[in-house]
Amino acid sequence: MPGEDPDLPPGRKEFEALTTEIRRLNDHTFIKMHNSRWRLAAFQFLRGLAFGLGTVVGATILVSLIAFVLSTIDFIPILGDWAARIAEQINVK
Repeated sequence: MPGEDPDLPPGRKEFEALTTEIRRLNDHTFIKMHNSRWRLAAFQFLRGLAFGLGTVVGATILVSLIAFVLSTIDFIPILGDWAARIAEQINVK
């Protein structure tokens, strides 16, 4: 290629750029924080707990809202009765 130093082997410039990027990546805070297997395992465990808790809370709220809305529907007898029983059970507890 024109403008390259003839003493450098082909691809040397790209290799040095790649080496620089790998050093930047290894200096990144995320990589440093997860460099330990124990820290990574603890982080993933806590992440899983938070995901599970969020899923349960979200599903509970969603089912409660759907049951409440369905309990107010009187023109569909099957759904209205079923939702009324669910709402009754929710109010009992």
